[in-house]
Amino acid sequence: MNKNWLTGLFVLLLGISSFSLQDDEITFFLVGDSTLANKPYGESNPEKGWGQVFPLYFEEGIRFENHAVNGRSAKSFRAEGRWDEVMDRLKPGDYVLVQFGHNDQKENSPDRYAEADTEYRQRLTQFVEEIRAKGGKAVLATSICRRKFDENGELEYTHGRYPEVVREVAKEFDVRLFDLEVQTAKVLKQFGPEKSKELFLHYRPGDYAQFPKGASDDTHLSPTGAFKVSDLAVEELKRELPELAVFLKN
Repeated sequence: MNKNWLTGLFVLLLGISSFSLQDDEITFFLVGDSTLANKPYGESNPEKGWGQVFPLYFEEGIRFENHAVNGRSAKSFRAEGRWDEVMDRLKPGDYVLVQFGHNDQKENSPDRYAEADTEYRQRLTQFVEEIRAKGGKAVLATSICRRKFDENGELEYTHGRYPEVVREVAKEFDVRLFDLEVQTAKVLKQFGPEKSKELFLHYRPGDYAQFPKGASDDTHLSPTGAFKVSDLAVEELKRELPELAVFLKN
């Protein structure tokens, strides 16, 4: 038998096998706002989204696609065609985690705002229905807490009804829930008003070229904060998605 023909057949079979393995690999999509999004690497930019470091906790066999983008709400994410891109890539058995709320509450931004109990609820429900229609598995996440303490050192909750609506939709439609508002609130209370600055972007002038005048940002995460929230997300995954725990690194 011709050696070149055998070599060609082997290459073809190897290609088919590789495609099949890749096609069978679980993809975990991340959809949301700046607290979840990938940020540029480099010593001049300490900001990180928790979805940027979350994949570092996993072995091969599951891959992550982070589609979260700064400043987006459930409304604007869809309007810009970003949701369609996720749906085009989604295959049966994949997971889609959706975390909005930070920007959906901004009443002065009509392209992003959605009232919590009406339009926001409807948009979350639509996400879940469309994921399931394609054979995917929906996961909802509540917003992480902002770092805001009152004069008595008590944590203030800044997201109003939005996290509760996420919980209600998750319960109504039997969707797995990462309750990151509850979990990050525990950490912020444990750390307290001063130490909790380590989790967010609090820097002196000159610490980073990105912030020549310094930074005092209580919404966006430092590397420490991104890893801490990812720690919490892993614990939520172990409870809500135990079938994926086999992919966690030891």
